[in-house]
Amino acid sequence: MKELLTIASRELSSRADPKKAAEMAAYMKTDMPFYGVQKKGRTEVLRMMKREIPISDNSSYLAAVETLWSQPHREEKYLAIGIAKSYGDFLTIENLDLYRRLIVEGAWWDLVDEVAIHCVGIVYLNEREQAEPTIEAWIDDDIMWLRRTSLISPIKHRADTDHEMLFDHCLRRAHEKEFFIRKAIGWTLREYAKTEPERVRSFLLEHQDKWSGLSFREAAKHLDVG
Repeated sequence: MKELLTIASRELSSRADPKKAAEMAAYMKTDMPFYGVQKKGRTEVLRMMKREIPISDNSSYLAAVETLWSQPHREEKYLAIGIAKSYGDFLTIENLDLYRRLIVEGAWWDLVDEVAIHCVGIVYLNEREQAEPTIEAWIDDDIMWLRRTSLISPIKHRADTDHEMLFDHCLRRAHEKEFFIRKAIGWTLREYAKTEPERVRSFLLEHQDKWSGLSFREAAKHLDVG
């Protein structure tokens, strides 16, 4: 993975912007260093890495993600997630422990949400029977970011959403005061409402006394709940 790191370091350094680095760190409320490379630049670097060092087996996939993730800058962690989510052949139940590690160690929305939706969510969709016990366990986990992951992992499932499980999970976390959980409930229901508006509307209204204002407003944003 030495060559992979060389490309990442060289290309991120060449695009570095100290002013933007300070702004990005402030926005993310973190002391983690940034190069100051925004999404367009990171996408260019990711494409270069994939072109020059293609990954063809699961052990190389794991090594690439873990090597980039272990680096100190935020953009290197973004690249690790970029690699993780862009190789569909390796988005499997076999790698769920890796995604859990990224979520627990990332512990902030910009890192967690990408892994939750585009890695865990894909595994959950494609290998539902095997993944469901993990999603079910995480909804009650002591680690808030795993609870959030459980809520938002089906956000792209659309018509394939297991709505009974989703609704159960939303109700089980409805009492929480944590912002990121309340927001997640509203977000995941709002997205599912794009596919099943009446189902979500009925669910929201049936349990209206249980929702925080934030969860209800987010979930009902495009619904007629008057």
